[in-house]
Amino acid sequence: MKLQANGLAIEVDVQGPASGTPLLLVMGLGMQLVGWPQPLVDALVALGFRVIRLDNRDAGLSDGFDHLGVPNVGWAATRHMLRLPVPTAYTLDDMARDAWAVLEALEVPAAHVCGASMGGMIAQHMAWQQPQRCESLTLVMTTTGARHLPRPAWAVQKAMMSKPPSRHDREALIRRAEGLFRLIGSPAYPAPAAALRAQVSASIDRAYRPAGVARQMVAVLADGDRSRRLKAVQLPVHIIHGAADPLLPAAAARDLQRHLRGATLDLVDGMGHDLPAELLPRFAQGIATNAARA
Repeated sequence: MKLQANGLAIEVDVQGPASGTPLLLVMGLGMQLVGWPQPLVDALVALGFRVIRLDNRDAGLSDGFDHLGVPNVGWAATRHMLRLPVPTAYTLDDMARDAWAVLEALEVPAAHVCGASMGGMIAQHMAWQQPQRCESLTLVMTTTGARHLPRPAWAVQKAMMSKPPSRHDREALIRRAEGLFRLIGSPAYPAPAAALRAQVSASIDRAYRPAGVARQMVAVLADGDRSRRLKAVQLPVHIIHGAADPLLPAAAARDLQRHLRGATLDLVDGMGHDLPAELLPRFAQGIATNAARA
């Protein structure tokens, strides 16, 4: 369903009883709400949550910003490296306000928040925007954005910056997405070929928005280092990260934990930058255990 939130039409999915404990799931760069696997949602509902997923602005079925054009990501990355301001169509702070507005539209006064990758960065903004409404925070494969942290593996950087195929060549788009997911995925928990193809095919058929990905990527670059602001967060925080993550190396998780007082860390051997089916019960329990600390 679509909700009016922060002046935008935001696509939202809600599962679980109205009496369940509200839990907002925020996905990462270019990902859609269906990036949260249904078995994970089912496990969370079984643990007593009312699970709320949303398509971030410029992704999935939510409103986009195509009228602002496609940014030059390489130029933005160069400015970021030179510590120069990065012009952006919108900010992660704006995206966090979208998420709070969705909860307001649903008449949810407070919620537990879980964000993955860029969604974890958005969740950090949510925590200091409205700490009185954020019950707990689970940060999955994300980062403070500190400049001293290791960069993504070169092969991952190259793949992410490569020019995508024509949007009219569905097979080429699927192959490219499969290749990228294999590149960043979990070496100890490789997704079966048929399951991965079904996942990326369904995602591409639902929405394919490369310009939105570029604008979101520039928003991440513009956001910079969140470390200083994280020290003020006084919430139960649980961090989930792959020890074999090639996109955001494991040092990012340890750095997050250092800046978040009392945060727990589940550093998973053999996990990359994805949500392997075998680990979903572990993730659900981690989120529930952290929520119980609120």
